[in-house]
Amino acid sequence: MDGKIPPEVIERAKKLREELNYHSYRYYVLNDPIITDREYDNMLKELSALEKKYPELITPDSPTQRVGEKPAEGFKEVRHSARLYSLDNTYSEEEVLEFHNRVKRLLGTDDIKYICELKIDGLSITLRYESGTLVLAATRGDGAVGEDVTANVRTIKSIPLKLRRPLDIEIRGEVFLPKSEFKNLNDERSEEGLPLFANPRNAAAGTLRQLDPQEVAKRNLDAFFYQIVDPRRYKLETQWDVLAFIREIGLKTEPHAKLVEKTEMVIDYWEYWQKEKHVLDYAVDGTVIKVNSIHQQEELGYTAKSPRWAIAFKFPAEQARTKLTQVSFQVGRTGVITPVAELDPVELSGTVVRRATLHNFDYILEKDIRIGDLVILEKAGEIIPQIVKPLSEVRTGNEKLIEPPERCPVCQGPVGKGKEGEVALRCLNPACPAKLERRIMLFVSRDAMDIRGLGGKLVKRLISTGLVGNFSDLYKLTPFELAQLGTGIGDKIIANLLREIDNSKDKPLSKLLVGLGIPGVGKKLALDLAKHFETLESLEKAKIEDLLEVQGVGNELAENIYNFFHNEEVLKELDELKKFVNTKEPLKKREGILEGKKIVVTGTLKNYTRKEIHDLIIALGGEVSSNVSARTDLVIVGENPGSKLEKAKKKGIKIMSEEEFLSTIKGENSDDLS
Repeated sequence: MDGKIPPEVIERAKKLREELNYHSYRYYVLNDPIITDREYDNMLKELSALEKKYPELITPDSPTQRVGEKPAEGFKEVRHSARLYSLDNTYSEEEVLEFHNRVKRLLGTDDIKYICELKIDGLSITLRYESGTLVLAATRGDGAVGEDVTANVRTIKSIPLKLRRPLDIEIRGEVFLPKSEFKNLNDERSEEGLPLFANPRNAAAGTLRQLDPQEVAKRNLDAFFYQIVDPRRYKLETQWDVLAFIREIGLKTEPHAKLVEKTEMVIDYWEYWQKEKHVLDYAVDGTVIKVNSIHQQEELGYTAKSPRWAIAFKFPAEQARTKLTQVSFQVGRTGVITPVAELDPVELSGTVVRRATLHNFDYILEKDIRIGDLVILEKAGEIIPQIVKPLSEVRTGNEKLIEPPERCPVCQGPVGKGKEGEVALRCLNPACPAKLERRIMLFVSRDAMDIRGLGGKLVKRLISTGLVGNFSDLYKLTPFELAQLGTGIGDKIIANLLREIDNSKDKPLSKLLVGLGIPGVGKKLALDLAKHFETLESLEKAKIEDLLEVQGVGNELAENIYNFFHNEEVLKELDELKKFVNTKEPLKKREGILEGKKIVVTGTLKNYTRKEIHDLIIALGGEVSSNVSARTDLVIVGENPGSKLEKAKKKGIKIMSEEEFLSTIKGENSDDLS
C-alpha cells in the first residue's frame, strides 16, 4: 500500500466495525435484529475489502477477525485471576431446605432472597476484557489453571469481541452446543463413519479444544454468562444486578432466571423446568440456587471446593426400561451401516420410543448389548434415544449376541472398514441402492439441483427399475421410460418432471457442489468454493494448499475435499455428469468492474432472486445498499420497481434494467458503470 490511509476510509472502517458489533449484539444477544442478514453480510464484505486493501485498519475487535487463519499447535496454560469454583449438588427437596437453613444460620437472618437459574450442561469459560476488547478466554481447568482458548472462543458469534462499554472486566459463563446443532453434527459424523458424541456437553468440550479455529467456527457454539469477578467494582449489589449488567455490556444470559423469596418458589421453579426443559434448544441438567445479595455472598464465603451461597439442584436422569427385541441395520449415503435397536414401545421424556441408535458395533461390544436384553434407555441431549446399559443380571440365557452383517443388508454387497482405524462398518458396493437413494435425494434437493417432483417414492422406483444408477442417468430419462413406471405417473407429471430436470442443467456450480455430497461441504462452503475456483475442473485439480485458501476450510476439511476429487469412482461419475450440467460460474465476470460502486436493486428480476443478484454484485466488488441516497452510483430496475426508481431519477443517478446490467458486466455492452 502506497501512502497514508485516507481519513474517510479510516472513518468508514470504524463506523462499519461499530455497526457490525451493534447488529451482532441485537441478533445474537437480544434475538431482536433490525437489519436483514443480507445487509449485515454486505457491511461485513465491505469491511473485509477495506482491511484487505489497508491491513493497518485491522483491529482485535473487528468482526472479520473471528476466525484465525492458522491452527494452533497446542493450548497454553492460563492461571486464573480468581479461582473458578464448582457447585455442590443436591437431588432432593430436603437437601434444598437444609441448604436454606444453613444459609440462615450462617447469616443470622431470615431476610434472604434467591436467584434461580437454569444449569446449562456445557463447558465453563472465563473471559477477560481490557478497555472493552476481548484479550483472553480460558477453560476452567482445575479451577486455578485453565487453557487459553481465545482463538476458538472468538469464533462464537454471541460472544462480542468488543463490549458495549470500555471496561476492564472478567466474566464467567458456560459454552454449549445447541441441541439442534448437536443433532446435525452427529448426523454428519454418522455419515462419515466417525464416533458419535454422547451428548451436547461432550461435543462442546471436544469442539472448544479443536486446534483449528476454522473447524470450531463450523459447529456454531453458543454461550450464556452469569458471573462477574469482583462485581462490587462495578457498583453491583445483587446477582440480579449482575445478570442485567452482563446483558447491558453485550453478552447473553440464560433468559429464564427468576428472583424468589421463599424456598417453596425454589422448588416450584425446579419442578416446572424439570417438565419443560425439552422445549429449550440447549441441554440443562438442573437449576442453580444463588443467594441474591452480593454482600451476603461475601459473608458466606467458600469452602475449599465450592461457594456456600450457591447450590445446584440437579434433575433426576430421565431413563426408561424396556426390552430389545431385534436389531435392524440402516445404510447411509456414504455406505455407513448403523445398527438400530428395535424395542418394546416405552414412554421417555414425553414421547413413545420404539427404536434407539446403537451407534456402531464397537459400542455394542463395549456395552455387551444383546438381543432379548432388558435395557435402560435415555435420550442423549434430550434428543436421541440410546441404550445406556443392558440389565445383564436378569438375563435368562436366551439372549443372542448381535453379529455385524457379513453382507450389506440392502444390496448384499461386501462390507468392511472404509479405512484403517475407522469405527464404522460400510457397504463397499458403490452401486448400493441405499447409498444411491440417499445420494440422489441430496442431489435433487432444493439447496442442490432443485429438481422438484422427484420425491422419495419416485426415486426408489427409478432405482429399483434400473433407470437411475447415478446422477447423470437423471438427464437421460425419456417420456417412454417414465411412463413404464406405472400407476400415478401420468403425462402431466412426466412433462413437469422432465422440464424440472432440464431446468437444473443451468444451475450454478455452487448448487452442483451441494448435490455431489462432498464430505463436510454444505450450502455456504459450496458457494465459497464455487466463487474461489470458478469451475469444477479447477476444483478437481486443486491441491490441499489451494483448498486451504478458501475461508472456512481447515486441514481436515481440505483433505476430505481433496480425497473426494481423487476417488476413481467419483471422477468417472463426474466425467459423465459434465455432459449434461453447468460446471462453471454462470457469468463471465469482468473482475472488479463494480469496485467501490454502491448499488441499489429494486423491483422483481427475471433471472435472479434478490439474494443471488446481491451475491453477484458483491462478487464483482460492489456494495449493496437498501436505500437510494446521494452516495448511490447505480440503481438496477426490475418489474414493479416502486418509489426507489423515482427517487433515483430525481437525484440523477444512473439507472439500468436487469438486461442492460447483465450485458454490461459480461462485456457485451459498451455502456459503462461510471
